[in-house]
Amino acid sequence: MENAMDNIEIILVEDSIEDATLIMRSLKKNNLGNNVIHLKNGSEALDFIFARDEYSTRNIEDKPKLILLDLKMPKVDGLQVLREIKADSRTKTIPVIIMTSSREDRDLIESYTLGVNSYVVKPVSFENFAQAVAELRMYWLMVNQSPK
Repeated sequence: MENAMDNIEIILVEDSIEDATLIMRSLKKNNLGNNVIHLKNGSEALDFIFARDEYSTRNIEDKPKLILLDLKMPKVDGLQVLREIKADSRTKTIPVIIMTSSREDRDLIESYTLGVNSYVVKPVSFENFAQAVAELRMYWLMVNQSPK
């Protein structure tokens, strides 16, 4: 029997309920809301990605097509999540997009050093944000070719 957690196309890792709601609304507006899972912190994200603890029945080989990752989160921050994803041969090819309010050069540089695929500073208005999500969808899910 197929596990519903194995059909996830996008993982959204975001601790802000307001930002997560905005992102999910934008994804739904762009017909991407069905196969998305929202994880509220870095620890939960690592458990899901590596099929641990409450997600231990999930097949780790069923990788998402894309991870949208915030940087500033409780428990485990986004840079640590990125570090662990890109260090593991089973997950390092999953495209990861940092979506953050941080404009700090050190966060940008460290993200790219660790292997992030894209770094997006969250726009303030819903219209700008919806447009950014639409562009991410078009490129990362429709144009980009990722290894299986």
